[in-house]
Order: sequence, then structure tokens, then C-alpha cells
Amino acid sequence: MNLRGIVSVAGKPGLWKALAQNKTGFILESLDAQKTKLVVNLSTAKIAALDEITIFGDDEDIRLIDVFERLKTAKNVPDAKADSKILRQLFREAAPGHDEEKVYASDIKKVVSWFHILKEFPLFDEVEAEPVTETPAPEPEPAKEEVKEEVAAKKPAAKKKAVAKK
Repeated sequence: MNLRGIVSVAGKPGLWKALAQNKTGFILESLDAQKTKLVVNLSTAKIAALDEITIFGDDEDIRLIDVFERLKTAKNVPDAKADSKILRQLFREAAPGHDEEKVYASDIKKVVSWFHILKEFPLFDEVEAEPVTETPAPEPEPAKEEVKEEVAAKKPAAKKKAVAKK
């Protein structure tokens, strides 16, 4: 699942795709049918990237991407406006081990509504490419003779004593 570039803006409904970045913020496009454009200022708007969001867990935090993966395999995901007890039961299956005291019903409704928005997009089924980290080739060790020559060439510098003026 590739959620790179998909963000949530505090105070704005739905999800947004980051199109470009300018000096003061981002240019966003809504993921709904209207394709509304929005320019957000980083100093005034709170933006959260979906691929970085985690959910409070009992032992450790649960990544939102993992919850979406489990929701994808669920048989029937109810609408976000469903009864909070039904949504809480769904969330127990999708995010086992989440902290039920810290994860509110409104949070669950938000996650389910995001899931319904994203499930129609092809990027939802894409496999995210993991960053490739190149390991540098090990440098061959210098021959022992070369090391001796380098040590002989480096003579310690004579230390100067500081003379105090009176």
C-alpha cells in the first residue's frame, strides 16, 4: 500500500494529495470528485501524512498502514456513520492491541472514513517500494609494508612551550 503524498489537513474534511511545495507550504488537491485545490501555509495549518500516522497501542504504537491492510481483508467494513459499538468491534479486529482508553470513537470513525475514501484508488493496492540502502564495498586493507611507510613518514611535531610574558 502506497500512501506517500496523501495527507490530512486539520479542520478540512477528507484526504488530500500533495501536488507541490512552495516557500510557505503545500499545494494540495482533494481526493474527492471535485478535485478542489488548496494552498496551505505550514505556519497556520496542521498537516499529517498518512504514511507516518500511528495509533496508540498497549505495548507499542500501531501503524495506520497496517490497520488499512487488515481492513482490506475484512469481510464487511461498515460506514463511518455506523454505531460506535460496531466500529469499536471492527477496530479490535483491525488493530488488535490498541489502547481503548486513548483511541476515541471519533478517531475510529476518521480511520474508517479514510479507508472508504482510499479503497477506490489504485495507489491503495500498490506495493510501496522500500528505500534501497546501498552498502559501500569494503575497502581492501593496505599491505603491512605500506602501513609501516606511512607511520615512518608521519613524525610527531615538536611541541612549543608557551612563554608567559610578564
